[in-house]
Amino acid sequence: MQSSDVVVVTGGSAGIGRAAALAFARAGAKVAVLARGDERVQATCDEVRRSGGTALGVALDVADAQALEEAAERVERELGPIAVWVNNAMVTVYAPIAEMSPSEVRRVTEVTYLGSVHGTMAALSRMRARNRGTIVQVGSALAYRSIPLQAAYCGAKAAVRGFTDALRSELRHERSKVRVTMVQLSAFNTPQFDWARNRMGEALQPVPPIFQPEVAARAIVRAAGGERREWWVGWPAVKAIVSSRLVPGLGDRIAASTAWKGQLSGDAARDTAGNLLHPAPGRQAAHGRFDARSRSSSVQLWLSMHRTPLLAMAVAAIALLASSPSLRRKEGRGERRGSRAPRAGPAVHAGGVRRAG
Repeated sequence: MQSSDVVVVTGGSAGIGRAAALAFARAGAKVAVLARGDERVQATCDEVRRSGGTALGVALDVADAQALEEAAERVERELGPIAVWVNNAMVTVYAPIAEMSPSEVRRVTEVTYLGSVHGTMAALSRMRARNRGTIVQVGSALAYRSIPLQAAYCGAKAAVRGFTDALRSELRHERSKVRVTMVQLSAFNTPQFDWARNRMGEALQPVPPIFQPEVAARAIVRAAGGERREWWVGWPAVKAIVSSRLVPGLGDRIAASTAWKGQLSGDAARDTAGNLLHPAPGRQAAHGRFDARSRSSSVQLWLSMHRTPLLAMAVAAIALLASSPSLRRKEGRGERRGSRAPRAGPAVHAGGVRRAG
């Protein structure tokens, strides 16, 4: 990504989307914020402008494909060609699947999965014509390792992963320079745990360990470079993804116990309709209510971002060690010891055995 590039962020008015919009603005990008709720959209744009960035806000529902197409047209007309499109909008319902209605499953799918599809299509129609650009799908470790109480959301994120893999293959077949990447996240401190539809009778929480939204934002900005097919953010995401490939049955058992309890704080809460159909009221921010329990950095992400120079340093260190004089002297002594003549054994003659002498 270059300075002054135009970046679109869906679901950009709160949580990780808001943190990402600000991170792109600080990197010099012109940012278009797409989300429901005009008040929150404009509040995010104001924050972008205060940080020195250029912002355009469009209030819409990503489930509406035509609205996204019209927004993309407006963004290019007012800000310029879209260089990066980030699909981040999502909704979820916390309830066992047996207690959800078909309309709730459909709504989660329309926003979380089809919203990403609609955004991708709006971006793709413009990027393919120019043969450049990057589409970033904000995913989750739950795209690989589903957990109880969020079946519809897990299914939608898995669907985004399958859709993205297919699109990536098609672009490669075309030898297109348009890039598609996916960022798989751990648990983050966002407002969604206060505004998601909740049928559990207990207050919600992210499954610890919890990271601040700015950690995800750094990964999303880095992913906009398009050099990797996926980014995994946080050790919990790495463990969930790897274990789902190696021991999926064990993951089922762990999720049945720890993930069920881990999403509930133990504090009483009334069932809430949440933001499934309409945006949550009031002004919102990037952070939720878990600041005291959240980490502002990730060692795993730092290592992932610097893996190329770290690998080069490791190779150089091994080469230096292998060429060191002390190691060569040790190897030389070992070779000399190995080259000593063997002691003479008994000589055999036709008349029998006698001692060599």
